[in-house]
Amino acid sequence: MDKKGAYQYNLKKGVKVMKKEQILLTGLLFLLLVSTSFSSADDNADIEQVIKSSYFNGAFNDLDTESMRKGFHPEFAIFSVSGNKINRYPIDTWINNIEERKQADNFDPKSSQMDCKIASLDITGGSAAAKIELSRDGKMIYTDYLSLLKFDDGWKIAAKVYYAHPKNEK
Repeated sequence: MDKKGAYQYNLKKGVKVMKKEQILLTGLLFLLLVSTSFSSADDNADIEQVIKSSYFNGAFNDLDTESMRKGFHPEFAIFSVSGNKINRYPIDTWINNIEERKQADNFDPKSSQMDCKIASLDITGGSAAAKIELSRDGKMIYTDYLSLLKFDDGWKIAAKVYYAHPKNEK
């Protein structure tokens, strides 16, 4: 057999092997994509549940501080800016203030009611960021950005930064 014949034979054999490898690789990629999409769908639903129960209903609409304790990490804090300084408002302080407010004689539960919307959610592995829009009577009050992390016991809200919309803004 001459070199040309051997080359053509090996080339044909290589093409056959290449086709088998492509089919196998395509199948593996498909399975990876399918399993990743199921995981992401589960994570998406889990994160939405944490935000709705612990944040929307915990911190605002129902003032359910027990739900807040379940969905917020104990080291959670709200970060805000004052000049060049970063202010830190820990979860324990927030929960205590809500509980004190609820005990006040002049407490009006409607004062905490907000229309809450998850405007966007971005998940990468065990980290997520959610953009939240809070409004009342059609007027934007806050735009919040929540950072979430996936712990052994599930997703927790780890931090928040926010923008308080001016009162005259729609």
